[in-house]
Amino acid sequence: MAQITVDGKIIQAEEGKSLLEACLENDIYIPNLCHLHGMIPPPASCRLCFVEIRGKQKPVTSCNTPVVDGLEVTTDGEAVRRLQRTALRLLLSVHKVECKICPSNRRCPLQKMARFLGVRLRPRRIEHIDRERPKLPESGLFDYLPERCVLCGKCIHVCEQRNRLPLLTFAKRGFDTVVASFPQAEALASSDCKLCGACVEICPVSALSFRPYEIVIPK
Repeated sequence: MAQITVDGKIIQAEEGKSLLEACLENDIYIPNLCHLHGMIPPPASCRLCFVEIRGKQKPVTSCNTPVVDGLEVTTDGEAVRRLQRTALRLLLSVHKVECKICPSNRRCPLQKMARFLGVRLRPRRIEHIDRERPKLPESGLFDYLPERCVLCGKCIHVCEQRNRLPLLTFAKRGFDTVVASFPQAEALASSDCKLCGACVEICPVSALSFRPYEIVIPK
């Protein structure tokens, strides 16, 4: 076990474990969206889990920083908070805020981060950008709302883990990035997806959802 100091608090953590996981396991909250236990390598795509480490000139992402004995970490420095607030505001600029009708209301990580960082869910001075809705498998099983999607990649990861062949992937680039399906996924979606649903279950913001009349409960 390694001994590290986080915000002046000494904690024990398994050496080599990600710093983000070590902090979360010790009730030290670091904003994050794309972290999923067991995802190797961590994507570090949300750019929210920044921390400062003594001896390093710039903040680093904690999800891909391994624990080593003697680390001195600050999670709430001015530079860290500035980066986190900027990343969250940019993310919210392509997120349709409709909390009252969203199934993730009151358990949404965006709501938690907005409160924690003091950021408005509807940022001022940032123009809202709508994503084009992509084509998903014609199974009639799912709805995908890109205006909610935060591009955390969790649905893609669990799909690949469950099926050994990913049916979902990222398409396009930049602000136009969306979750889409591979062309060859059409034949599999109608059968395999009905018995899985892992992508829907893992989505933190209800961008993916079952169509109620298509839910199939295995006997």
